[in-house]
Amino acid sequence: MIIGFSTGAVALDKFDIALELLHKTHTNAVELSALRVSELPALMSALPSLMEMLRERYEYISFHAPTNFKDELALIAQLKTIVDMEMNIIVHPDTIRDFTCWRTLGRRLCIENMDSRKPVGRTVGELQVIFNELPEARLCFDIAHARQVDSSMTEGFRILEMYGDRLSQVHLSEINSVGRHFPMSFAAKRAYEPFAPRLVDVPVIIESMVEATEIVTELEKARELFGHGGLPSLGSAA
Repeated sequence: MIIGFSTGAVALDKFDIALELLHKTHTNAVELSALRVSELPALMSALPSLMEMLRERYEYISFHAPTNFKDELALIAQLKTIVDMEMNIIVHPDTIRDFTCWRTLGRRLCIENMDSRKPVGRTVGELQVIFNELPEARLCFDIAHARQVDSSMTEGFRILEMYGDRLSQVHLSEINSVGRHFPMSFAAKRAYEPFAPRLVDVPVIIESMVEATEIVTELEKARELFGHGGLPSLGSAA
């Protein structure tokens, strides 16, 4: 199983601290988060020297693009560097204004289904509009967003039925009405269980906002959800 954390969930805007904490665990995936555009310069500057280490540690590495940028062309110019590093780029569709320039990211562009606060990207129909404009784009399936939009999870199943061939990554957590991600409850795990067989071979990135002491617990819950049992002891961490 390929599973790990978003750096933003572990240490918010301190990716270096997040990577240090995650190195102590048995994770083989990581999402480098720059959700706030202010986080982008430091992360982009560090990436060239970080990549060798990251590739040694992780089977899967992705990059979450900012959601509050103003200069679309300037951002995409930076994201093309991420494409050259062969990382998938997770993007919120409500931030896209000019589809033409986003097409240049090709198959590395991963559109995330949105929560109920957003005006687009929440349902099969809304995602279809996006994918019509971005035919090479992939899907990052956020299961917590899908549950918030439709607690019956019917729309979540419809998204996977329609776009399963585009699926490249899963976001896992629980989310409240104002969009804050937090550790999964028992009820959330039960709601997600029917999806596990469809997602077990896809990289899973945990977005639950956790303290350092909660990282392993959340990983164990995720592994149990996907039928992989608990984690090995930290004493044998690579």
